[in-house]
Parts: sequence; C-alpha cells; structure tokens
Amino acid sequence: MVAELILVRHGQSLANVAFPAADEDELMEAAVSGRDAEVPLTATGAEQAAALGRWLATLPEDRRPQVVITSPYLRARETWRIAAESAGLALPEPRTDDRLVDRLMGELELLTRAAVAARFPDEAARRAKAGEFEYAPPGGESFADIAVRLTSFLDDLHADHAGERVIVVAHDAVVLMMRAVIEQLSWDEVLEVERDAGSVRNASISRFDGSSGTLTLDRYNVIDHLPPA
Repeated sequence: MVAELILVRHGQSLANVAFPAADEDELMEAAVSGRDAEVPLTATGAEQAAALGRWLATLPEDRRPQVVITSPYLRARETWRIAAESAGLALPEPRTDDRLVDRLMGELELLTRAAVAARFPDEAARRAKAGEFEYAPPGGESFADIAVRLTSFLDDLHADHAGERVIVVAHDAVVLMMRAVIEQLSWDEVLEVERDAGSVRNASISRFDGSSGTLTLDRYNVIDHLPPA
C-alpha cells in the first residue's frame, strides 16, 4: 500500500473555457482545435498550477511527494511542470501513465453538444438506453471502462511504490473514478459524491492516507490553495 495518494486535476484548459461558451450559444464549433491530448492550459490554468507549486513548498520535507505520475496529456504535464518550478524544491522527476488519460470520447472528441446532435442524431437515445455508467461514445469508453484501467493502475502503484508518498496529476474523470475504485462506490454513490462536492475543480487536491494499511479519504476537491477566482 502507498503511504499517501494525492490526486490533482490539471489547471484550467482552453477546452474548459471554450466548450461551455460554445454550448451555451449552441454553436457547432468551439474555439479549440487539434487533439484533446494537446489542449493547452489557459493563463488562469498556469496561475493555478503555480499556486499548486506554492502549496507544495509549504509541506515539510517528510510530507513531500516521493513519486510523481501524470497523464500524458499536455494540460496535465504542464500543470506539474509549472507547479514544480513554482515550488522551487528538488522534487522527483515525473513519469506518465497512459491509464491516467481523460475519458476517451472517440468520434465525439472535441465536439460541441450541437455538433454531436447534428452528426450523431441517434446517440442521445443510445446513451439513455445504456445508462451513464455503461455508455461508451462511438470509438470511446464508458465510466465502467475507466474504472477497469484505474484498478489496474492502482494495483501496480501499490506493488511498485509501497510505503511511498505519491502525487498523480490527471483529469476530472480520473479523480472521480479513482474515488469510486478506492472506496468501491456504486454509480449511485458516485453521483451522490458529485451532488455533494460538485464537479472536480481545476487544480483541486484530493488526498488519501494509506498509513493505516487502507487508503482513507482525507480531503476531496479542495481548492483552498488557489487564489480567488
């Protein structure tokens, strides 16, 4: 068992801003292009990453992360890079793990709601029939699929880094489903977490304590370290 697992969502990305704006105006396209894996941080996202680094700098030496693993997506890697520079500490070199990627949306990747409705008119009915946990977009994955890959990730993490303090920088779906896997939550319980705590916020910190031999939630979706919006 790892001694500690800290989960961080990446800072605000361009897609986090562009898609809500496009969906509100029912636009067919958002002000972002390319691959989801290459979506960059906004200036606000970079500031949030720097604030994360300042928080890391406040930790005593015996609380600092010993292992750093990020999603291979640009926004996660940049969040850690900026945080590490801002901290000004001798922190571990990060590595990436493909099991920490954001939810794979397949043919719906980087499409607005209006574009999905126009190009895939049967998708809403298919989604309703499958249910949110089991629904997978064409060529994409479901939340159930995310749970499978995160279970594999956690098994390897405990085997490879027992007794160590680990920080993971990834995505909202990863943070949420990591809770589901660790706490063995049903989908209804996952939805209850979202109702109570809201969506996983950019640059938020969630922490599990493993000192007892079991990962126990200490805090979730906390943004006290960030400057006011």
